[in-house]
Amino acid sequence: MAGNAIDQTRRMLSLVTYLRERPGARVADVARAFGISEDELIADLDVLPLCGTSFRGGDLMDIDTDGERIWWHNPDDVAEPLRLAADEATALLVAARAVATLPGLREGDRDALLRATAKLEAAAGEAAGASSRLSVIFESEGGVFADVDRAISERRRLWLRYYSPARDEITEREVDPIRLFAVGRTYMEAWCRLSEARRTFRLDRVVEIKLLDDASDPPPIELRDLSELSSALVQTGAEDPEVVVEVGPGGRWVAEYYPHDSADELPDGGLRITLRAPDPGSLRRLALRLGRDGRIVSPQELADSARDAARQALAAYGE
Repeated sequence: MAGNAIDQTRRMLSLVTYLRERPGARVADVARAFGISEDELIADLDVLPLCGTSFRGGDLMDIDTDGERIWWHNPDDVAEPLRLAADEATALLVAARAVATLPGLREGDRDALLRATAKLEAAAGEAAGASSRLSVIFESEGGVFADVDRAISERRRLWLRYYSPARDEITEREVDPIRLFAVGRTYMEAWCRLSEARRTFRLDRVVEIKLLDDASDPPPIELRDLSELSSALVQTGAEDPEVVVEVGPGGRWVAEYYPHDSADELPDGGLRITLRAPDPGSLRRLALRLGRDGRIVSPQELADSARDAARQALAAYGE
């Protein structure tokens, strides 16, 4: 089983230095040096070309492999000292402070993150000022995420009390976690010892979670394509509540992105879209994202809730 995201990030940071000093390194030798399989190394190499020295793109690492050797074609181009723009420094500082508050974060990682944050603040100077007025609050699933992430990292089994809305009941089960992923919400894919099958659990439906001393030992299974999982997770049923959304021309993308029952043309070039959602409350975020390009028409409670959320967001922005 692959390690967690933090372990992969550490490894890729070391991999950059390793490859810079060893042009044309053999795939087998690099995988052996890092204690990973060649498939895991290739997966890292698929990510590295998306990394560089700017959030805005450009100066990306030109790394490729023929399956036997690894070539980094522009190491000198990305070796210049990193200079962050004000918005980049602000984004990094806000994210770093937020992650440092996560429950379950290993103390060594927390300390290292706080030291790096302090150095970044000093280097950013006046640009760091705006970040002190911003904050990020994680949803309640943050603590569950930390436990699952630790279980994956330490290869330990988890005990859950999990709410199933389809059966409207809470069940207790032990699971061997396989991976975390996000499709709108955050999910854990795991081998469930209760059903003796692979199952997907939504983290915000975990009522209680405990890290067990038993080793996690899921059977060998092929990981499913996340695009297939995404399609399965967003499926709706005829019994799900109906939601009506009206969008202007700038919001027509909603009909392409969300499964819907109907999309009727409006005189202004917009659409009146009827869709179904297992959790209508999740569409409040859609309303906020649309802004002036759309609004929720019904149900009335959801429309009122979306307006209240928009007012609160505007008030916080004004402050």
